[in-house]
Amino acid sequence: MGSIAPAISEDTQSADQIDAFIQNHPVAISLRNDPKYTEVRPHLKVAEQFRAQNFMTGALTGPRKIAVPPYVFSKENGEKLVMFMHLGENLCDYPQVIHNGLIAALFDEGLARCCFAALPHKVGVTANLNIEHHQPLMADSYIALSAETTKLQGRKAWGYSRIETLPVDGDEAILIAEARALFIEPKQIEVLGDSYRS
Repeated sequence: MGSIAPAISEDTQSADQIDAFIQNHPVAISLRNDPKYTEVRPHLKVAEQFRAQNFMTGALTGPRKIAVPPYVFSKENGEKLVMFMHLGENLCDYPQVIHNGLIAALFDEGLARCCFAALPHKVGVTANLNIEHHQPLMADSYIALSAETTKLQGRKAWGYSRIETLPVDGDEAILIAEARALFIEPKQIEVLGDSYRS
C-alpha cells in the first residue's frame, strides 16, 4: 500500500501552535490572497449552546481530537472548496491510525458544504457517498480536503473530493482518500423555508 502518511506529535503542540501552523501555511496564505476565495471558520458559526450536540463541533472537538476549528476557503456557487485541519490521536481506530469513519464524515461535511452552495436553495441531503482509500492517515496529521461540484442538474448536485496531508517541513503531500457524492435538495424545502436550514 505504500508509505504511511507522516504525523506530528500533538504532545509538543498547543491548540495555538496548531492554529498558527494552519493559518500561516503557504497553501492557506495563497488561498487567502486569492480574491476568488472566501475564508470562513464554519464551526465557529454554530451557536455556542448547540455546539455540544453537533457531531462535528461537539463529539469530535477537543484536545487530541479536532483541537482547532477548520479553516475553509471556498469559491462562489459551490465551484470549489478547500478545508484545512489537524486530527489528534483520540480519533483513532487502530493505534495512531485515524478512523476511516471519521474520513467518511469529513468527506460528507466538505462535499456537502461545497455542493449545497450550488443548489437552488443552498440546502440538501446526502443521497450517496463513495470513498476510495489510498493510504492510512496517522494521528496528529494536518490535512487538506479539497472539494468541487462536478455536475448540477435541478435539485441534484454531484461532487468530487480528496483528502491529502498538508505538507510539513518540505514533505510532499500524500493522497489519503478520494470520494464522490450525490446531494439532493428536498422537494419540501420551499414549504419549510429557513426552518430547514442550519
